[in-house]
Amino acid sequence: MSENRRQFWKRSSKLPGSIQPVYGAQQPPLEKSFSSNHPRIHLNHPKSRKASSFHEFARSTSDAWDIDDDESEEILHSVSYQTFGSKMTDTDVEITSNFKRPEENSSPTIVTSVSEDQLHRVTTDASVLRKPLQKLQSHPFRPIIPLVARISDQNASGAPSMTLREKTRLEKFRQLLSCPNTDLDELRKCSWPGIPRDVRPITWRLLSGYLPANKDRRQMTLQRKRAEYFGFIEQYYDSRNEEHHQDTYRQIHIDIPRTNPLIPLFQQPLVQEIFERILFIWAIRHPASGYVQGINDLVTPFFVVFLTEHVEDDVENFDVSTLSPETLKNIEADSFWSMSKLLDGIQDNYTFAQPGIQKNVKALEELVGRIDGQVHSHLQKYEVEYLQFAFRWMNNLLMRELPLRCTIRLWDTYQAEPEGFSHFHLYVCAAFLIKWRKEILDEVDFQGLLMLLQNLPTIHWGNEEIGLLLAEAYRLKYMFADAPNHYRR
Repeated sequence: MSENRRQFWKRSSKLPGSIQPVYGAQQPPLEKSFSSNHPRIHLNHPKSRKASSFHEFARSTSDAWDIDDDESEEILHSVSYQTFGSKMTDTDVEITSNFKRPEENSSPTIVTSVSEDQLHRVTTDASVLRKPLQKLQSHPFRPIIPLVARISDQNASGAPSMTLREKTRLEKFRQLLSCPNTDLDELRKCSWPGIPRDVRPITWRLLSGYLPANKDRRQMTLQRKRAEYFGFIEQYYDSRNEEHHQDTYRQIHIDIPRTNPLIPLFQQPLVQEIFERILFIWAIRHPASGYVQGINDLVTPFFVVFLTEHVEDDVENFDVSTLSPETLKNIEADSFWSMSKLLDGIQDNYTFAQPGIQKNVKALEELVGRIDGQVHSHLQKYEVEYLQFAFRWMNNLLMRELPLRCTIRLWDTYQAEPEGFSHFHLYVCAAFLIKWRKEILDEVDFQGLLMLLQNLPTIHWGNEEIGLLLAEAYRLKYMFADAPNHYRR
């Protein structure tokens, strides 16, 4: 890069193609105009103008594609610090390309498949992940809407006090859990519509397969697995500074402060150290995938749920240093093993080229085409690829699209599904997309559609919205997966 261009990037306050914040559940809007009634950024281009495509946008910002990675790091840190006062995650700047720079004279085409090499470059090369979507206006430092509502609902409905029905449900859970051999099929049925807070930790341990159904064996299993985890720490954690593990540990160390940056709990050094150990040990014990950005998010629901056994309220602001070292060690080990059980079922999402995600995104595209041809055709018309927005939905299990309190409620149902997370998640993603069909059909250009799909207004969602989403996903699953063939046509 020439010296003139280098100086341009450093001095210009209007950087074409500079990275921009992505709003949503994890990064809520910072201005009144970004309320739930105005979920997207209104473009300067009138609606009557010819719809833009990625190819047109890429040509208008072609100089940004040539910047080298070192300078993109500098711009990333500079712009994001001005906007948020802290560094953003790589995955908060979304994938808006077809994973290769379009030729200047090529006509717009829809990419229907992505090679393993291309997808691997997308998910590992930070300079590609930081490609722009559009120039946003400057924002004030302080958000005007609540950043985080209650993570730890007192009950499944989120109401301040239990109804008679909820008390009955809680009693049903306690009876099941106290049996000498818990009926896991019955526990799943009870858990599907939500698990009461008081019994969620033990229920998650059982449904994930971390604990046995036999009550007498549970305490012995906990002691053995917790000791085994800390044996891994003693054996492997010191190797994080060795040359062959440095890159893994460095990426984990960078990503941890970016995990749920708006929740004070996760910004505590003690919590970040726990997460670093969990992720590093998991990565070196799973060399086929190693650590991939996005896995750091998957620790948080388990950590919060197991923390609620020791915290009555206000989990998001709780000072974990007030807990005993032994309690913290137990929470850490349980979070590690529960996350490991989850990832065992979706590890092909994180192996080379992430074939699990490619497969799931393609399945989502085909499913939406059958469910709602109008939405599917609308996305095709404006050249929006499903991989451009659904990659994150699959990689993070919708955690970047929903507040953490909603993720915990969603995972109650996921863990109750006999076929596991990944199978039902496909139908949840389809229901989630169709939920916004009106807003999608109102958008008539590429940029508006992608901004909407990457910034869906869920910050105020609670258990009611998740319940409706799950009900629709169940209906879709029955119609398109469980029903006889003549219903699927």
